[in-house]
Amino acid sequence: MSRIILAPMEGLADDILRDCLTRIGGIDLCVTEFIRVTTQLLPAKVFKRLCPELAHGCKTPAGVPVRIQLLGSDPKALAANAVRALELGSPGVDLNFGCPAKTVNRSQGGAILLQEPQRVAHIVATVRQAIGDDAWLSAKMRLGFATKDLALDNAKGIADAGANELTVHARTKVEGYRPPAHWQWVNKIRQQVSIPVIANGEVWTPADYEACKQASGSDDVMIGRGLVWKPDLALQIAHQQAGEPHQAWSWTALVPTVLYFIDLVESTVEVKYQDARIKQWLKLLGRVYPQAHLCFEQGKRMQNLVSLRQLVQDSA
Repeated sequence: MSRIILAPMEGLADDILRDCLTRIGGIDLCVTEFIRVTTQLLPAKVFKRLCPELAHGCKTPAGVPVRIQLLGSDPKALAANAVRALELGSPGVDLNFGCPAKTVNRSQGGAILLQEPQRVAHIVATVRQAIGDDAWLSAKMRLGFATKDLALDNAKGIADAGANELTVHARTKVEGYRPPAHWQWVNKIRQQVSIPVIANGEVWTPADYEACKQASGSDDVMIGRGLVWKPDLALQIAHQQAGEPHQAWSWTALVPTVLYFIDLVESTVEVKYQDARIKQWLKLLGRVYPQAHLCFEQGKRMQNLVSLRQLVQDSA
């Protein structure tokens, strides 16, 4: 059975959004925003802050599993923190070799490591040795930093070092998020490794999903921004896979989820960040829903959640 996985998007796909999106349906697994590892074993509170689902069997309220992702370059520190993540209840650990952020890359994290395949493999092997053979270990990579020349070397190194699964964002760091995603490269990688390979990048519609699966040959697809902009996208795909008709949600259908999101933000986010968090999602939703764009434009100077909530309610 094919899976749809919610991508780990820093500063966006937090536990609040994971809750909202998985309630809609169609998502089979979530991966957390990365937990940055330097040289220290992090306290449990850091894991619990970025993955509050640990207190509930590491599942969202809708029952969708959540896997913790780690980012860093120190093999021993990553290994120690992987052990801690598993001890706290994560059903597995994911290693980030794909983040394109300049601040992350400058500190030797994320996609910059793809310039050194042997280093990537050493990190994976060190983590595998620490967590044991039975624990689940996955990794996410891009096709490279500036070029795709080392894509196969990195993928084979990750697989041979003991990862159970690999997600490939089908662009280089330099390509960022510019279309197209090179799904055919995912297929090239699949032909060279013995572990499952998940395709990621540029899936915005059910038609994109089908095209991605066909070009990549992957059973599973990870979706990030497409699910943030179109929260019922995974549900549309699930219905399509089952051969059932499904009308894409209107703004009116989505409004209860947005109101629920506002309630969660109010109850869990520091007051000084609340309005920004709500406006962030309204702005992104506005790329698909004109009503959301109007809510953002009318509400972008509002700092009162009562007014923002009323604005969204009235837009339905």
